[in-house]
Amino acid sequence: MIELLRKAPLLSGLSTEQLERVAGHAVAIHLDEGQWLFRQGDPSRRFYFVEHGQLRLFRLSPDGVEKVIEIVSPGQTFAEALMFLKAPRYPVCAAALEPTELIGIEAAAFAAMLRESVDICFVVMGALSRRLRGLIAEIDNLTLHSATSRVARYLLAQVSADRPEFVLEVPKGVLASRLSIQPETFSRVIRQLTQDGVVAVQGAQVTVRDRAALSDLAGLTDAAEFGGKPGDGR
Repeated sequence: MIELLRKAPLLSGLSTEQLERVAGHAVAIHLDEGQWLFRQGDPSRRFYFVEHGQLRLFRLSPDGVEKVIEIVSPGQTFAEALMFLKAPRYPVCAAALEPTELIGIEAAAFAAMLRESVDICFVVMGALSRRLRGLIAEIDNLTLHSATSRVARYLLAQVSADRPEFVLEVPKGVLASRLSIQPETFSRVIRQLTQDGVVAVQGAQVTVRDRAALSDLAGLTDAAEFGGKPGDGR
């Protein structure tokens, strides 16, 4: 477990002794596809590191409408910021998109270790600052750009100059919710991009055929802004 924890950006700066201490307050968790990890409003006692699989973090409106807030992939942590709140509760629901392995870390024990080390505090602050920066960019994307621009930006974030194709591993409905558009709108945008020769879609595989055109649709002046998949900016 220590070597797995070392892969988390939030924990990578910890010493072996500190990781051993974290592991002593951690549990391995398996989720089947569709299984819930926690529900909106549940007491927050742990934060999590994803080893394999994917989860969706989402909120439910009073009438049961689901809004996907984030898709969490291997190597990422989530819910760690809640450890700094008094009597915290999860503000979202979490459910597995596929069979998922993750590690749950006791938040109170980790917070106690933070109080003993300024260095660890700065590591955590750095990780949370990067996540805040990502959230600000996300707000900008959702409020200032059209549906076509959002889809184009998502596609650009999945590819690089030497790898123009990727496999769409997230259900289209979940992805549409993540981009704050309707599923039919997402399908319509993809269909138009395909007809225009900007992308090619075969099953779940998507190939970007005209990166410059996609960059224009995304509203970017520099396609290199999206040179690969986004990192741990949640």
